[in-house]
Amino acid sequence: MFAVHQVQMPSKQLILVVTAWDPQTLGRWEAIVRFLVTDKSQHNGHKPKGHKTLPGELVQQQSDTLLPWRQHRSVNGLRRQKRDWVIPPINVPENSRGPFPQQLVRIRSDKDKEIHIRYSITGVGADQPPMEVFSIDPVSGRMYVTRPMDREERASYHLRAHAVDMNGNKVENPIDLYIYVIDMNDNRPEFINQVYNGSVDEGSKPGTYVMTVTANDADDSTTANGMVRYRIVTQTPQSPSQNMFTINSETGDIVTVAAGLDREKVQQYIVIVQATDMEGNLNYGLSNTATAIITVTDVNDNPPEFTTSTYSGEVPENRVEVVVANLTVMDRDQPHSPNWNAIYRIISGDPSGHFTIRTDPVTNEGMVTVVKAVDYEMNRAFMLTVMVSNQAPLASGIQMSFQSTAGVTISVTDVNEAPYFPTNHKLIRLEEGVPTGTVLTTFSAVDPDRFMQQAVRYSKLSDPANWLNINATNGQITTAAVLDRESDYIKNNVYEATFLAADNGIPPASGTGTLQIYLIDINDNAPELLPKEAQICEKPNLNVINITAADADIDPNVGPFVFELPSVPSAVRKNWTITRLNGDYAQLSLRIMYLEAGVYDVPIIVTDSGNPPLYNTSVIKVKVCPCDENGDCTTIGAVAAAGLGTGAIIAILICIIILLTMVLLFVVWMKRREKERHTKQLLIDPEDDVRDNILKYDEEGGGEEDQDYDLSQLQQPETMDHVLNKTPGVRRVDFINEGLRAADNDPTAPPYDSLLVFDYEGSGSTAGSVSSLNSSSSGDQDYDYLNDWGPRFKKLADMYGGGEED
Repeated sequence: MFAVHQVQMPSKQLILVVTAWDPQTLGRWEAIVRFLVTDKSQHNGHKPKGHKTLPGELVQQQSDTLLPWRQHRSVNGLRRQKRDWVIPPINVPENSRGPFPQQLVRIRSDKDKEIHIRYSITGVGADQPPMEVFSIDPVSGRMYVTRPMDREERASYHLRAHAVDMNGNKVENPIDLYIYVIDMNDNRPEFINQVYNGSVDEGSKPGTYVMTVTANDADDSTTANGMVRYRIVTQTPQSPSQNMFTINSETGDIVTVAAGLDREKVQQYIVIVQATDMEGNLNYGLSNTATAIITVTDVNDNPPEFTTSTYSGEVPENRVEVVVANLTVMDRDQPHSPNWNAIYRIISGDPSGHFTIRTDPVTNEGMVTVVKAVDYEMNRAFMLTVMVSNQAPLASGIQMSFQSTAGVTISVTDVNEAPYFPTNHKLIRLEEGVPTGTVLTTFSAVDPDRFMQQAVRYSKLSDPANWLNINATNGQITTAAVLDRESDYIKNNVYEATFLAADNGIPPASGTGTLQIYLIDINDNAPELLPKEAQICEKPNLNVINITAADADIDPNVGPFVFELPSVPSAVRKNWTITRLNGDYAQLSLRIMYLEAGVYDVPIIVTDSGNPPLYNTSVIKVKVCPCDENGDCTTIGAVAAAGLGTGAIIAILICIIILLTMVLLFVVWMKRREKERHTKQLLIDPEDDVRDNILKYDEEGGGEEDQDYDLSQLQQPETMDHVLNKTPGVRRVDFINEGLRAADNDPTAPPYDSLLVFDYEGSGSTAGSVSSLNSSSSGDQDYDYLNDWGPRFKKLADMYGGGEED
């Protein structure tokens, strides 16, 4: 409900009756609406001019009284009332200072005069989190807010009011209560970023978009509390104008407003932007600031310029990848950007493409580099015209500078160049077999140093067969041996040699040349028969021998070949015959019906087709043997063909059997002998031992370790002359003394009281008997010298050294 025009209210209230009906159900509803007349200062245009109610009662002041009812027309014309509640929204300002609890509204049913009614509320803010924001007096129906509200935390609440009797029975249907929190300007605008970064090209026109800044206000955006406006506070630096940029107050778009942006003068602007709510009212609104950093981006508005108009350099001839000059340029655009990076081009002065200019990525200098060797004898200097530009094209309206071109003078220095052979590889053709000393050709070199008086000397560098000589002064090639096309040094009929030409410059230089000699074949090789050996059955049948010939020469000095049998000896043509197959093959077969098995040398004359033709008599060894039904030689037949008769074969077999029997008997005898030796070693009686060994028992030694002895000291020397010539009593003294000294000097020798165990070395000894040491020997022997041999021989000295006194 609203006023359609200005109303003059004669009293403090206006009561209206509002009727609603449904034509289909014939339902009808009526409500009394009371308008309270208040001053404008109390409402300030934000409150409704009336209160809308349906069944139930909303009380915000003590004088508010609602009498709602619902009517239905019955068939007999009587009326029946049914009450229900409909409550308009309740507005609560946020950040109220109280006191709390603060009454919002009173809810009562007109049945409270008849029965006792209890009121309650449910929903978020009552019995659901957040709990107990709202409360209600169960008797009076007065509803309260218990604490300050925050719209930014929650903007509205939906509660339900209930009316029941003392027994909990529903008296009225639940009523919906909508509570809206009225916004207050309690939040400042907040920028999404505290620092914004943007860019704009230098030289941009006014109105060019730069960037957008955005601030959000947590207050209600539909009211002035949340309506944000923007403005630029400061700009640093203020060059060339203090107002280079402007901002759209509502959208926050920053655009250029003045011309004159020049990166080479000002590379960056810092703009402070302020956002204020209350639609930008600086007196009542809340404000916040952010920083906008605007970078002036580079455009190619400065062409590169050479620092000088001429450059110079020097290069030795025949050198490549050499930097001969560095070209320096100046460019005021952004370093290491496409607007600054230089590209150099040679406009004129180098038609053959000897030079190129590469850009140093760090210094932006141009490096004049030789890519194709220059020749001092052809060009002593070069005059180049070069031009520099950028990777990026110049901005619109910018022209190239006159200083973007320069001249480069390059001097070429002469160096000693190696002589070279104009024809390399040089090929000549001649027949093989030319005599030694024949002049083949002159293989001369050219010295490119025309302005130097130098002599060239020649020598061989590679001559695999040592067939050639070269004149050291004029390069004349002569043969040093006969050239043979069939030599292993020839590859595809070509012989290759390498020669060296050296000048006498400082330092000397040399060049190489290769001479290729194509040798034309002559008929200097007779054909050879193939194969050299064959076999054939002793009786003629389909078994024949296919023969051919090999010739080291080449066509036309090879086949077709002529095969024939010699007339001498006559048995050859009597026993054998040759049948020609084609120019290169023939067949050898038996002429007679039977030929005794054996090996036969069959001579065959082979003639080639050269001019003049060459022939050769080759011998083929033919093995004639008995054959089986398949025409293959049998095993016995093969042996027989080798020249052995049946008796000889039987004798060989008997000898093999005898030899195997002897080997078997020898093995059995060796095993039995080995077994007897081990048995004898265990059962031999010391008294009957023919070796005259001295056996000493009951001596304890150092264990198995003491058994490692060097018995070579007791072996007989290769020559015994110096011993045999001595007297019998002295003969063993030197021999044993040598072993004694070796034992005394051995640090690994066993203790003196060790048990010495010697292995059995077999019967017999080349050193003779040592029985002269037996105590039963003649008394003429003097054993006192045993006392001088040390403690090792103390036992023997005690036994034999005492003489008759013992």
